[in-house]
Amino acid sequence: MDVKELSKWTDEQVFAKTGQHLDSLHKSILESVLQRQNFHKIAGNNGYSYDHVKREGAKLWKLLSDVFAEDIDQRNVRSILENKAISTIYSFGNSSLIISNPNINKSHVNICRENPQSLEDIEKRSPSSQVQNQLPIIDLTTAPELNYNYGRNSEIHTLKEWILEDKTRLITIYGLSGIGKTALTLKLISEINTQFDYIIYRSLEHLPKLIDLKDELKQFFSQSHATPLPEIIDYFRSSRCLVILDDVQNIFKTGNLAGQYLTDYKDYCKFFQQIATLSHESCLILISWEKPGEIETLEKENKYTRVLQIQGLGEEAKEILRQKKLQDEEKWEELITLYQSHPAWLNIICSTIIEFLNGSVSVFLTDENELFLGDIETNLESQLERLSELEKNVINWLATQDKPIDISQKPANMEVSQAKFMHIIQSLTRRGLVEKVPRKEPAKFQLNSIFKAHIKSDF
Repeated sequence: MDVKELSKWTDEQVFAKTGQHLDSLHKSILESVLQRQNFHKIAGNNGYSYDHVKREGAKLWKLLSDVFAEDIDQRNVRSILENKAISTIYSFGNSSLIISNPNINKSHVNICRENPQSLEDIEKRSPSSQVQNQLPIIDLTTAPELNYNYGRNSEIHTLKEWILEDKTRLITIYGLSGIGKTALTLKLISEINTQFDYIIYRSLEHLPKLIDLKDELKQFFSQSHATPLPEIIDYFRSSRCLVILDDVQNIFKTGNLAGQYLTDYKDYCKFFQQIATLSHESCLILISWEKPGEIETLEKENKYTRVLQIQGLGEEAKEILRQKKLQDEEKWEELITLYQSHPAWLNIICSTIIEFLNGSVSVFLTDENELFLGDIETNLESQLERLSELEKNVINWLATQDKPIDISQKPANMEVSQAKFMHIIQSLTRRGLVEKVPRKEPAKFQLNSIFKAHIKSDF
């Protein structure tokens, strides 16, 4: 989020709570800290002594802590303010405003931005749109609370390019549980919402039949249409729609190879293919733990289909440790690397370090021989439970390998054909459990190190 926008939004919240705006020095301190500047530089830029700026900074953190009911300081101010902003309005911009549309169900949200650019954005929508020049109608009522809003700038850039420039119709975002797929998508929505007439988020957690999901979507889309249209694709053509379906892995079989549909949910496959191959300027985003096989085929054959695998947060994962107020910052990078900058895993480990070691990362990292997993194991088991017996056999064998393996040479004691062995490895990569080692000739594959540690602990 742009620093100036976040600063302005924060000032508006302070004024709404206290009746007074931030003074010029407090604004300067806030914006400088949001840009990772220290108090020495802030003092020099503003012509004040270091001690004065430090005192005023303390006053500012106290004020913001009172306004937002959070313990805010120099280390966590950006992440907390961004989380508060997007959780409140799901939209960043100049003086973003949420309003209710009296003509629709109150569960639907209409986001209006007082930024003049939004009018230009609206005019850029599909010329065929029947609701052109109206504000976007957005329903995120069933979306989870956004727990963090930092990092992922590269992924956001890629998704924006696919959606806004390439007019991609079907996007699959997949990755391990808790890696941040939904958070990424909600952040994306906040940055592109004015490009669409309709945006709706729905989860497949409770296994809705496709006919019921379609009815719900048609009811949502028909709000601005005098005459309801017969099919979802008709709405996708007449307006620019963005639909997000989360937890797609729930309509896949457990105990089978990745991405195989449950018997009563095979019509979803045809629906996804229809969205990808028929002409329109809308977009369907699928969020899943695993990649469906037919999506991979579609991606190769259809330029309007894209797949994005989500990895860890990288350097931005330090923000998690800042929020948790862990000690020994010089050891943070080692901890982050050890747990693959996976946000859910790091949050679990940070809580353990705080509870048992008073936040000391150095003490936690003294045992170099064993990787501590603790409550992470529950998260891992929920993914391993989905595997077929053949996948379990292969993954148990991979856990015993000290080096990456060449999949053209299957283990001699494994009673499957070479073709079947490669199919199993392919399925495990679609789940994110097996990873291809970069820059290796011939190609080498290895088991994710966290899963490897968990499986070896059971031997």
